[in-house]
Amino acid sequence: MRAALYMATLAATRFNPQVKNWYRRLLCAGKPKKVALVACMRKLLVVLNAMIRSKARWHEAQITSTA
Repeated sequence: MRAALYMATLAATRFNPQVKNWYRRLLCAGKPKKVALVACMRKLLVVLNAMIRSKARWHEAQITSTA
C-alpha cells in the first residue's frame, strides 16, 4: 500500500497542480525532498479518504492549499 501511495504521490507532484503546489511550498519552507513527499502522501491520503466518504470526484472536491 505504501509503495502504491508513494508512486502515485511522486507522479502527482509532477503533473497535478494542487499536489505540485503543496510539494513546492514545503520545499520552499526548507523541508528535505523526502519529508515533503511523505507529507504530500499523507495529505493526499486524507483528501482521498474524505472524497470516498462524501462520494465526491477529484475535480469536485474542495481542496485547499493550506496544510
